[in-house]
Amino acid sequence: MTMAKALNAGLRKAMEDDPTVLLAGEDIGKLGGVFRVTEGLQKDFGESRVIDTPLAESGIVGTAVGLALRGYRPVCEIQFDGFVFPAFDQIVTQVARMRWRTKGAVPMPVVIRIPFGGGIGAVEHHSESPEAYFAHTVGLKVVTCSNPVDAYWMIQQAIASDDPVIFFEPKRRYYEKAEVDTTTEPLGLHSSRVARPGRDATLIAYGPMVKTCLEAASAAADEGRELEVVDLRTLSPLDLGPVYESVRRTGHAVVVHEAPVSVGLGAEVAARITENCFYSLEAPVLRVAGADVPYPPSKAEEDYLPDLDSVLDAVDRSLAY
Repeated sequence: MTMAKALNAGLRKAMEDDPTVLLAGEDIGKLGGVFRVTEGLQKDFGESRVIDTPLAESGIVGTAVGLALRGYRPVCEIQFDGFVFPAFDQIVTQVARMRWRTKGAVPMPVVIRIPFGGGIGAVEHHSESPEAYFAHTVGLKVVTCSNPVDAYWMIQQAIASDDPVIFFEPKRRYYEKAEVDTTTEPLGLHSSRVARPGRDATLIAYGPMVKTCLEAASAAADEGRELEVVDLRTLSPLDLGPVYESVRRTGHAVVVHEAPVSVGLGAEVAARITENCFYSLEAPVLRVAGADVPYPPSKAEEDYLPDLDSVLDAVDRSLAY
């Protein structure tokens, strides 16, 4: 199934299993969401559980806080990544702090779904990568799926969490397909995974860039290089055990993400690799990321987004040391 359908199936399963799970967002009911992720859910579960909200992101998240305090598990959809900022106050001052404020007595099981990243030719405010803001906010869990299998399981695990979860969905991967086995034991929500084994260099990515790195690894294999690809999956907390293990074998690390390079997640990952794998490194940890400019108009996004060539160029530079 596609990632969009996998998310839909995961949401459906969570709603079937737990009557306290509610969905709220702009156009998620009758329309089924801009990307059709919630298609059919309002018809099957009713307007009291799949709620078409006003165009007011702060109100959506603020209402979710009240619902969580009364024992519900609200799942908020932010229609596009650039629209999350009106809700930023609610997220960082209320959602993220409630459990700490009450010394753990009050859970805050709120999931905030955010389609993020580029690659769809959208207009301004419809293609952003705001993950570093939330990963920097203590009290929030931040995760992102990169494929339909993870999408199906991770959305259910996020909903089951008593901590608030920012759930980033790579919008340009919504319609890519994979076999989804709904009976297997899933990987933990806050676990990274090796997406492709290799021995010459380690590529570390998350969300939409995982596929780009896998494509780069396939291209490198034609030249006799074996690149290992690690999908972080969880951005807060980071699970870097598999990354360290990989880098200690390869001696070379390249971190890839769409967000601007300065003070991005790649900087944190690079710093931790340097701290923990210093004597194994044969080259500096390199970063491939977006430029430090506002996200460009759609016709220029190909020059902004990291691609196969920019990833392989970084691998060449690393292996040249």
